[in-house]
Amino acid sequence: MKKFLFLFSCAALTLSAANAQSGFGIRGGANFFNFGGSDVSENDYTNRVGFHAGVYATILPEGPVSIEPGVFYSVKGSQNDDVLDSRAIFDYIDVPVLVRFRVGEGFNLFAGPQISFLTKSKFEGDFGRSTVTINTDEVKNTDAGLVVGLGYNLPQGFNIQGSYDYGMTPIFKDSDADVFNRGFKVSLGYTF
Repeated sequence: MKKFLFLFSCAALTLSAANAQSGFGIRGGANFFNFGGSDVSENDYTNRVGFHAGVYATILPEGPVSIEPGVFYSVKGSQNDDVLDSRAIFDYIDVPVLVRFRVGEGFNLFAGPQISFLTKSKFEGDFGRSTVTINTDEVKNTDAGLVVGLGYNLPQGFNIQGSYDYGMTPIFKDSDADVFNRGFKVSLGYTF
């Protein structure tokens, strides 16, 4: 219940910011996530394709610098190309606060912190023709990181962007393993 109230408060702040010298928008797209960190071998895992979708507000949208808080549902994880084609699937609510810098006609660079709240985690593997799913509580409930990227504003309120999420909180509870959520996002948005 506390998590729901916190997320509701974040969404309410985002929407209220949209009314004060700002714009409001929706954004969604594809995720390409993998495990990163010193305890992860590059040969063990490959990018897992997921998605993200949510809302954002742009505070001071006409200036050279703007602030963009948002709330997004995001599916992350990793793929292992082993015999079982196993995969980790983590569902999060991402709450980024980005600072955007205009760098040319339509272009912007952005960066900022992000906190993510786990809503569901599971591990899957394929055994012959069936898929076995194991729900787990071994994944930490929160994940903190940084987001950096490049965006472009298209005509009539549309925008596209590419970003990199650099997770800085180890994923697993009660573990000394240096394993983080890391990955790319490609998004299409619309500002009202």
